[in-house]
Amino acid sequence: MSTHPSAPGAHPARTGPTPLLVLDVVGLTPRLLDHMPRLKALGQSGSRAPLGTVLPAVTCAAQSTFLTGTMPSEHGIVGNGWYFRELGDVLLWRQHNGLVAGDKLWDAARRAHPGYTVANICWWYAMGADTDITVTPRPVYYADGRKEPDCYTRPAALHDELTGKLGTFPLFHFWGPGADLVSSRWIIDATRHIIRTRHPDLALCYLPHLDYDLQRFGPDDPRSLEAAADLDAAMAPLLDDARAEGRTVVALSEYGITRVNRPVDINRALRRAGLLEVHTQDGMEYLDPMASRAFAVADHQIAHVYVRRPEDLDATRAVLDGLPGIEQLLDDEGKKAHHLDHPRAGELVAVAEPDAWFTYYYWLDDARAPDFAQLVEIHRKPGYDPVELFMDPLDPYVKVKAATALARKKLGMRYRMAVVPLDPSPIRGSHGRLPASDDDGPLLICSTPRAVGDRVAATDVKSLLLRLAGLAEDGPSVPTGHK
Repeated sequence: MSTHPSAPGAHPARTGPTPLLVLDVVGLTPRLLDHMPRLKALGQSGSRAPLGTVLPAVTCAAQSTFLTGTMPSEHGIVGNGWYFRELGDVLLWRQHNGLVAGDKLWDAARRAHPGYTVANICWWYAMGADTDITVTPRPVYYADGRKEPDCYTRPAALHDELTGKLGTFPLFHFWGPGADLVSSRWIIDATRHIIRTRHPDLALCYLPHLDYDLQRFGPDDPRSLEAAADLDAAMAPLLDDARAEGRTVVALSEYGITRVNRPVDINRALRRAGLLEVHTQDGMEYLDPMASRAFAVADHQIAHVYVRRPEDLDATRAVLDGLPGIEQLLDDEGKKAHHLDHPRAGELVAVAEPDAWFTYYYWLDDARAPDFAQLVEIHRKPGYDPVELFMDPLDPYVKVKAATALARKKLGMRYRMAVVPLDPSPIRGSHGRLPASDDDGPLLICSTPRAVGDRVAATDVKSLLLRLAGLAEDGPSVPTGHK
């Protein structure tokens, strides 16, 4: 690993690239920025612009575009997960950077400046990436089935250093019914520690807090606005550190979250039409993607629809064309128009109407649902499940069950935290579609005045960061434009 010739904690003399801190403030929009005075002031003294996103407007696809400068049709990240045809399995939230094709930001930076150092603190596809420092959520999966919070780091010694200083990575505050500001605070503190002790040229920091209450309650709920203010206050020490070090700050978002009130059971429609198949074990139904003629991988407001045989395309299209809540059904031509024409994409891609989103549910009777349906189990569900943000309000014993499971966990026993409801109706916020207006879409803020023009495309983030670092082919200048 390349390191600066300085002792941990010392402030190194900077003679090379301009150091950068890039904050991925998930869900940040101009509307929310009005409730974040510190971040808003950064844009007022520096520069800001609407930021284009990609279809689907989800974390893994957007981040991969930012870091490669290419669209999903090239880098291959067509969502937060997809159907791996070669495995016959739906897999979401994989972590290996080898899934992302293309020239990464750090590759280009090192061609211009050999020895350029990069720290990735919780941006996705971190594992296996050619970065100098890596921190990413990674539970401990014990042989008896228990799952405990933890993180993966590179170098390996950083793990004990961070956990000794900050405590164990708060996984159950990072996702699930307990998701809250605690996880973002841990990531902020880890980023501050790494910047102070390692002084990377580029520090990437992922802050998920706005994702939670905006999906739970909607973007205009007072609790969501309070979440924005809380995250802004939590970021203040990190922004102070960056300013003291002379580090250029870029804050950006992948998407905006908009209000929804209609879950769309796309897989249930395909099953009723005889296109989706299940197999049964111990009275529970499991999706059988290898046998199904058609099924969907739900990903917020986008669903990749995989059709096994070409002769079933028309029947699949006929079912979905009439399904309330679907606005568009992209075929080969539509996928190409949206730069989503990659072999990993579904034969069809469904786009939800503005107030709708897709469930992954495929069973027709809740009594036949698999046991993982009521668990926080993002790696076993064949689609995204935002209902994992809630505890079941219809179960009067849900808190007792959670407490009992927690007690078993503390005793080192196996446990099941079966608290997630099977009713999708509480969800009030979603994303994935292209934004209808700039007010509801992502934006980019830079501490450097006149760094951006009237708009920044998602594919231009990589080149912008290289220019801000002074590593662009045309020299160290940044583009002129408007605040």
